[in-house]
Amino acid sequence: MALHFERKEYSDRMERLNKAMAEQKLDCMLLFAQESMYWLTGYDTFGFCFFQCLVVTSEGEMTLLTRAPDLRQAQNTSIIQNIEIWTDRGGFDPTRDLEEILAELDMVGARIGVEYDTQGLTGKSAMLLNARLQTFGELEDASALVPGLRSVKSAAELEYVRKAAELSDFAYDAAIDKTCAGADEGEILAAMHSEIFSRGGDYAGNEFIIGSGSDALLCRYKSGRRKLDAQDQLTLEWSGAAAHYHAAMMRTLVIGTPTARHVELHEAATNALSAVENAMMVGNTFSDMFEAHAGALDDANLMRHRMNACGYSLGAAFTPCWMDPPMIYSGNDTKIEERMVIFAHMIIFDSESNTAMTIGQSFVTRAEGAPQCLSRHDTGLITR
Repeated sequence: MALHFERKEYSDRMERLNKAMAEQKLDCMLLFAQESMYWLTGYDTFGFCFFQCLVVTSEGEMTLLTRAPDLRQAQNTSIIQNIEIWTDRGGFDPTRDLEEILAELDMVGARIGVEYDTQGLTGKSAMLLNARLQTFGELEDASALVPGLRSVKSAAELEYVRKAAELSDFAYDAAIDKTCAGADEGEILAAMHSEIFSRGGDYAGNEFIIGSGSDALLCRYKSGRRKLDAQDQLTLEWSGAAAHYHAAMMRTLVIGTPTARHVELHEAATNALSAVENAMMVGNTFSDMFEAHAGALDDANLMRHRMNACGYSLGAAFTPCWMDPPMIYSGNDTKIEERMVIFAHMIIFDSESNTAMTIGQSFVTRAEGAPQCLSRHDTGLITR
């Protein structure tokens, strides 16, 4: 069995979940987020692209409803004992099987928490679910319950986070080494991935972001490669992944001689990251971090060139994205707690001068004082 944690770790997580369910007066949870299932049981799959649900009762009993291809996946990667298979056939509605499971668990009339806000439950499936259970029990949106628990890491989880950070650093080393005039973006990507996979890492929760020239002002992956010019800029966002845990990084590198605007924006990004780091204190809020970011960049007359969010929580994540809640934006009053993993990214895109500058680092919050930066790399401007 390919478990990444001791059994006690999983039992501690179940205890935390059941306590949170009791506080919200929930008799059971319907987990649809792959991240929730993995955190609670170790279940590791991309089968959440189809309908599947982990039913968890307030007493800690679990039943997984999934398709046949994931039967052995669950048996080999998780602590789940009860696995029910719904059969692929024309016109079949798997929520019918889910209703039968709930009936067998004596959940008629129960308060049922549902993870609606997840890639693991499509809009169509949610409509089927609501129609099926509307008279069965009282459905409550409990999408934020498990993510809130997952946002605070255990000591064992932080070991994987630090391993992911090491992989991110090695990938950055490879990127710096490969970056030069005439280098192909594909060779840079290949070198970064090679460092991660050759050192035992996993696929990250989303594609690495790479863009040069005018595409350095993009912060999403896109298809297509180019070779770097003698005078160029290259934006990278990537993350090592260990047991699906992430520690992301982001940088803009300059090929040739940095322009005055590059130097100016790098100084502003550095100051903004320092301000966010100073605000990343237990007891402050995620909004406090954003206001620190916005204040620093706005003071530098860069309001129109910055983003409306500057980071997010990290953990064990699956496709399509490694971002976890809570995010760093204005008005997010989520309190910063000890042992949170937070990725703070300073993104400045000046379309008027076609200049990009980014700096992103991952941190672990501490009970007192400043957070711990997970990277061995400083934030100096890299020129090649």
